[in-house]
Amino acid sequence: MPANLPPQYFEVEKRYREARSVSDKLRYLEEMLAIMPKHKGTDKLKADLRRRIAQLKDMGALRKGPGRRPPLYLVEREGVGQVALLGPPNTGKSSLLAALTKAQPLIADYPYTTRTPLAGMMRYENVQVQLVDCPPLKDYLEPWFPDLLRRADAFALILAPPEDPTAQLQAVKTILARYHLSLRGRNSPPPPPGFTAQRALLVLNQADLLADPEDLELYREVISDQFPVRVVSARTGQGLSELRAALFSLLELVRVYTRAPGKAANFKSPFVLPAGSTLQELADNIHHDLGKNFKFARVWGKDTFQGQRVQRDYVLQEGDIVEIHT
Repeated sequence: MPANLPPQYFEVEKRYREARSVSDKLRYLEEMLAIMPKHKGTDKLKADLRRRIAQLKDMGALRKGPGRRPPLYLVEREGVGQVALLGPPNTGKSSLLAALTKAQPLIADYPYTTRTPLAGMMRYENVQVQLVDCPPLKDYLEPWFPDLLRRADAFALILAPPEDPTAQLQAVKTILARYHLSLRGRNSPPPPPGFTAQRALLVLNQADLLADPEDLELYREVISDQFPVRVVSARTGQGLSELRAALFSLLELVRVYTRAPGKAANFKSPFVLPAGSTLQELADNIHHDLGKNFKFARVWGKDTFQGQRVQRDYVLQEGDIVEIHT
């Protein structure tokens, strides 16, 4: 007997697949169970949902038990991607985190105020990106620190006056290399064997403190051939809207919107996939049955004419509206 699941079920299932935290996954599974019709066709799916709910509750119990609390340096991933904010002392990483998110880090005018990572969620239009304020880079890193950096999706390297940003950049590269980490920018050579290369954006912060703004432009010209660069001020708000867009772009993702035939697309809740994903991957992401059974799709996008018919191997573009036919 077919399950005949309602559209609301698939919407919640999509949010479950995108959820990063245990609590969010548990909430969506319970919501899916409540929405599901009660008949013989859903018995197997119902049992699977209950099994997954029990597993997540067991995980939660382990984390809450005595002596089982996760270390402070473990950052549970949330949102569409995780960007680590890193750099030398006193470059304003914590101030940027506070300006871009609702997080409230300790901010002071002395170095090394950040001793453990602190995460905040940055909203960019209709998605959220997780930013992680990391302790300043120094000659010796705690054993957990390089592991945290390897798990991130990308780096935002925060540099600032009065130090020369080009010298700061070289110092950061040297420290990271000791831990087999490197920055991936424009035309970067392949990393050495055993290295992890992370996409990187350079953020020249505290622009308002420069006596001569031309100095900042000079630094920008020197390093912009290696990495994308944004000039900002966390204190005045200069360049923050452009920085939000650049941080999302750094993740190399595309947002795609779906619509049912004859209905409008929902622009509040996009499907977010890696750049280069195909229509087949979108269908699989929505539901495995849809991935097997759909025949074709129509796309409204910048690189297609309105309602163009496309096949499974069509490469999705940022902002595409997709109507899948079965």
